[in-house]
Amino acid sequence: MRVLDAEFIKGFIRLATDGFNQGWHERNGGNLTYRIKTEEVNSVKENFNTNNPWMPIGTTVKGLALEYFLVTGSGKFFRNVELDPEVNIAIIEIDELGEHYRILWGLCEGGRPTSELPSHLMNHEVKKQQTNGLHRVIYHCHTTNVIALTFVLPLTDEVFTRELWEMATECPVVFPDGVGVVSWMVPGGRDIAIATSELMKKYDVAIWAHHGIFCSGMDFDLTFGLAHTVEKSAEILVKVLSIRPDKLQTITTKNFRDLAHDFKVTLPEQFLYEK
Repeated sequence: MRVLDAEFIKGFIRLATDGFNQGWHERNGGNLTYRIKTEEVNSVKENFNTNNPWMPIGTTVKGLALEYFLVTGSGKFFRNVELDPEVNIAIIEIDELGEHYRILWGLCEGGRPTSELPSHLMNHEVKKQQTNGLHRVIYHCHTTNVIALTFVLPLTDEVFTRELWEMATECPVVFPDGVGVVSWMVPGGRDIAIATSELMKKYDVAIWAHHGIFCSGMDFDLTFGLAHTVEKSAEILVKVLSIRPDKLQTITTKNFRDLAHDFKVTLPEQFLYEK
């Protein structure tokens, strides 16, 4: 099968396009990676070029040894993923030590995987272990309203989770574990990768202060839907705060407990404080 005919490639491209259309990927902003299933690899491996050199990842991810990933390219524009995927994305393989990768397909005009590859792979490793392999997508985007809130809300998991939950009834159901928050750090390095992977042990969403969000999910639809829900909640909160700084009414702690009971979700007690 041609790589571009594979359904996992089509889903990847669709997410990239949807994210661009939301306005979350100015210029070359954001990145996306997908841990490819064995049967998907087998369906397209006849197209692989195994002559490319092994390159250092910049970290060690032993839990991802011999795995394959579909990734966006460093400096590439999400806008162009749909227009010319073979130039802007790549399939890579991880070596048996989890220390190097090589490009098997894509980036045909040169380049390398996203500069956030260490963050992505360290978080893939965590989510693979935490979900028994169910999570396969890591998505980073520059969600406008979430970024705005990182300038005016305390940068704590408790405050961000509770405020976002209160903005839309579906939020505690879509992300019942809450969201984590990383204070501003230089992107692309090991420090932010470590900080985010620690949060990913508890959450599926990490907010990067003044930068965007980083989220994990089982497939493209669920991961994009998670990012979309968080950003829409943030948009509502920005509008509420612009109207008046204090709310006349909101979803209460008791309401959250009732919601959790009826929808059969578990909400962490750390977010169910009385206000």
